[in-house]
Amino acid sequence: MIWQIALIVTTVKIFFIPLYRSTDFEVHRNWLAITHNLSIDQWYYDSTSEWTLDYPPFFAWLEYILSHMAKWFDPKMLHVTNLNYDSDMTILFQRLSVMALDLIYILGVKSCSNLIGNGKLLVFILLVSNPGLLMVDHIHFQYNGLLYGFLLLSISNMITSNYIQAATWFAVLLNLKHIYAYVAPVYIVYLLRAYCFTISSSDGIHTPWYSFSITNLFKLAITVTIVFILSFGPFIDHLPQLLSRLFPFKRGLCHAYWAPNFWALYNFGDKVLQQILPKLGINVPKLEASMTGGLVQEYDHIVLPTIKPWMTFILAGFSMLPALIKLWCLCADRRYRALSFIRCLIVCATCSFMFGWHVHEKAILMLLIPLSFMSVLGDEDGKLFLIISTVGHYSLFPLLYPKNLLAIKIFMLLTHTAIGFGNIPSLYEVPQKSKSSKRRRAFMRLPMLSHIESLYIYGLLILCIYENVLHAAFGLDRTLPFLPLMLTSVYCSIGVFYFWIRYYYYFLTFNLSKLPMVGSVNLSVYAKKVN
Repeated sequence: MIWQIALIVTTVKIFFIPLYRSTDFEVHRNWLAITHNLSIDQWYYDSTSEWTLDYPPFFAWLEYILSHMAKWFDPKMLHVTNLNYDSDMTILFQRLSVMALDLIYILGVKSCSNLIGNGKLLVFILLVSNPGLLMVDHIHFQYNGLLYGFLLLSISNMITSNYIQAATWFAVLLNLKHIYAYVAPVYIVYLLRAYCFTISSSDGIHTPWYSFSITNLFKLAITVTIVFILSFGPFIDHLPQLLSRLFPFKRGLCHAYWAPNFWALYNFGDKVLQQILPKLGINVPKLEASMTGGLVQEYDHIVLPTIKPWMTFILAGFSMLPALIKLWCLCADRRYRALSFIRCLIVCATCSFMFGWHVHEKAILMLLIPLSFMSVLGDEDGKLFLIISTVGHYSLFPLLYPKNLLAIKIFMLLTHTAIGFGNIPSLYEVPQKSKSSKRRRAFMRLPMLSHIESLYIYGLLILCIYENVLHAAFGLDRTLPFLPLMLTSVYCSIGVFYFWIRYYYYFLTFNLSKLPMVGSVNLSVYAKKVN
């Protein structure tokens, strides 16, 4: 069944081939040309195109491998000076390359879903048909499926206590795209506590320091070091230039479209204060902060303090600290620490999304993908997944701005949402003795959600109607063209912020003395004693 589902989803991807493509399509075409024609000592220096190579070396080598296949489709796409080249064969090749590399994602999904009993097929469907990946990879154009495939392979190996393999997959992932460094502390804490300490504590709290294994620590260090040497070794003489490409801090706090995070609310507050303070007799500088103009550059806030990169890193780091401490304690219990690892990963991914520097809206997938897996393993996980999945995927709509894509976006989101709301709640329903004793759900209240949470989700419908119908009907598309984007960012930010608070609280207050509601399988059976 699972391979039939994968085939159906792949068939849908084929129909997306001729659709809209973002500038990321030209970005990757340019990287094909750079890696194919230039020597490796020039890869991170070339600036013929504005879309310079700014991913870690493993991804550059991937582009190099793909370039040798691309020449059989259309060799002209590999000319460095052939900017914005998009012949039919170029489009076909690049689209097919994403689909082919999605095989890694499918294998990752299968490796995780195989660990579940009740809900296995549901998890596979939720992950393989993820509308965010379909929109971002197969219409907008990127290779996120490949990346999340490695993340899921790492997670599945962590669950089964294959710690060296898990560390290897994650190290490879970091050298494909460095944004995943935000969740590296979760791996460090978990591997230290679960692998380097070879004995679990009897009370699930205290750490048996005498059981620390230098040998296991050495194995981890050697494994990760080898991966990084293979990646960065050929560029050892060009590390400063390479690092300057990987961390371009001259970009602004927010992307062209504000990702729905804390900084979207911060920017919105700055905009509101600009309008309110003068009416209260308080002078405000007559400067214009370019936060919605589509540019990636530094800018100053007008009223609120201007945020610098180091501030966001400190805020993101400190926001993760309580979760990492909690994970250390939860790891002391061998039975359920795999679930704690994934929950902590979700929390820290959300922290980085909320407070990171120049966060892209598509980074919401970093928490949606692992949470899809957890949605069938705990009732609170399932409930919060239904909320953030709906909000998070809707927040990606502005990426596909052409009007002819509206029906496709809505269909994908509604289908995925219907699968979630139609199946996840049934996993946690308490069997009723008789039909008469079955409680009726209140009118318009969504399964597992409260009245307020349901109203918030319905608010997305109103927002969608305003953005696509009423805004232009009122003539505001000429005077306030940025308003729909800002409303989407701010409204979705509220939902993401709510999820962050609720899930963080859920994780911090999780009590090991209470058995988590798990979808018919005890993941502790995969916990092997570390020797």
